[in-house]
Amino acid sequence: MYKIMIVEDEAKIRDILKASIEKWGFQVHCAEDFGDIFQEFSKIKPQLVIMDINLPEYDGFHWCSKIREISKVPVLFLSSRSTNMDIVMAVNMGGDDYLTKPFSMEVLMAKINALLRRAYSYTEATTNTLNYKEVVLSLKDNMVYYKEEKLELTKNEFKILYVLMKNHESIVSREKLMQELWEHESFIDDNTLTVNINRLRRKLSEVGIEEFIKTVKNQGYMVK
Repeated sequence: MYKIMIVEDEAKIRDILKASIEKWGFQVHCAEDFGDIFQEFSKIKPQLVIMDINLPEYDGFHWCSKIREISKVPVLFLSSRSTNMDIVMAVNMGGDDYLTKPFSMEVLMAKINALLRRAYSYTEATTNTLNYKEVVLSLKDNMVYYKEEKLELTKNEFKILYVLMKNHESIVSREKLMQELWEHESFIDDNTLTVNINRLRRKLSEVGIEEFIKTVKNQGYMVK
């Protein structure tokens, strides 16, 4: 079942959209935190986004461009704004289609189904991310996203954070981390692992991610 995320702050329109789309057999999630649509998107991992333009705090163009940093998921703009400039902006920010209000539900559903067919006929949908406590790790470009900040990692730093986040709230031994790095990288010894862990912690701290990686004495590390 495809999951559709609706980013619409007008409650009446949002409720109509949700009820109508669910009748077609789709799972629907309505955005709740308009201050951080990006984090909510990363958590929900929808296969399509319906995006209004006029939103609290940041507009739909902003959130579409943020989504495009980590995902190619189809984005359908739905807005009362209908100028050519709005449509051009939507396309430039990464939008896949545009529908103006008021709209026909039949036309909307036709566009939704067309976008889903085009995007997922041959491949499964994926956002290619891991996320935990507002920290988003992009698996395609070795980047960390946190609130409005982003951070590029080295291959070793990325692999360490990937293993820790994949096993979040569980202790990962130093031996396991070194085995993972040995498999994907040149030989790494115990001291080199410590250097990489410390460097990763400093980088995370620079973008406001404090005490994310915990040391468990005589056992290893964990994110908590």
